[in-house]
Amino acid sequence: MMINSLPNPAQQRPLLLLWCLSVATLFFGNPGLAHEVRPGYLEIVQTADESYNVLWKVPMRGDLRLGIYPRFPDDVVEKSERRSYEAGGAHIQRWSFVAPGGLTGEPVSIEGLTGTMTDVLVRLERSDGTTQVVLLSPSRPSFTVEDSPDFLQVVWTYLRLGIEHILLGIDHLLFVLALLIIAREKWTLLKTVTAFTVAHSITLGLAALGFVHVPSAPVEAVIALSIVFVASEILHGYAGRPGLTARAPWIVAFSFGLLHGFGFAGALSNIGLPEGNIPLALLCFNLGVEFGQLMFIGVVLVVTAVVVRTGILFPQWTRLVPPYAIGGAAMFWVIERVAAF
Repeated sequence: MMINSLPNPAQQRPLLLLWCLSVATLFFGNPGLAHEVRPGYLEIVQTADESYNVLWKVPMRGDLRLGIYPRFPDDVVEKSERRSYEAGGAHIQRWSFVAPGGLTGEPVSIEGLTGTMTDVLVRLERSDGTTQVVLLSPSRPSFTVEDSPDFLQVVWTYLRLGIEHILLGIDHLLFVLALLIIAREKWTLLKTVTAFTVAHSITLGLAALGFVHVPSAPVEAVIALSIVFVASEILHGYAGRPGLTARAPWIVAFSFGLLHGFGFAGALSNIGLPEGNIPLALLCFNLGVEFGQLMFIGVVLVVTAVVVRTGILFPQWTRLVPPYAIGGAAMFWVIERVAAF
């Protein structure tokens, strides 16, 4: 059943969950922090048996950067000065070093990572073109350089990055939450979620592979605007003026899903794809996004079902809390992102 202007008491009960999810999302995820939980990126390229070039990217928030630093074996000697600059919301450094005997079998760690809540993606490219990709975290701040690439390592790394990106992408989750409020009937919900998945998979692939280039700043602003739109559509439905989203939510989900795919691609571009494993890494990242999205939807549906079984009724005004909370946060992002142009 679609959203009606005067839902019956049975319809009102699940609104408690949606209300709590909206408020919790806004409380624990400051609106200004959407898309700010990004991984660091360390790229190590072997140019000779003992020589390496380094690219180190650390996410920034305004003028502040995370206090994390790569640490190599003690016998490593830097042979060039570090060149530092800022670009794309990150502090970037480039330099080269010599590692006597090479890095194979040696540990590489990220100093200060244990005191953060972020991850660092490490990509090591050997002189023969093979790569090793590792995702470091506060619980695992170091790794050992291997002699040959690990297929499963690439799969797990990019799958996990996709899951983390969608679950930490508050704006994407609020868009999905708004769609869940609108598309309550099972078949309608299935079509809506499928349309959103297909759409953002298309643009993620096209952008990540370089077929389409779209500036990230306008995309992020329009993504926020899409959330404002679906939040307003919920209110229109409650007022007895159901719009296109209420009548055919899958069409709106597909249209805006194309934009969200560009947003996912922007995050992936900050990380990079491993040469030689680009199709695999892209597929795993996209699967991770889908899995994380399904996890979120599953939690919403399960807890909603539990709330319905309690039989508790809530005042009718509580149904207005989710759309206003979602729309208010999204409007904040619109202003913030437009101002950053």
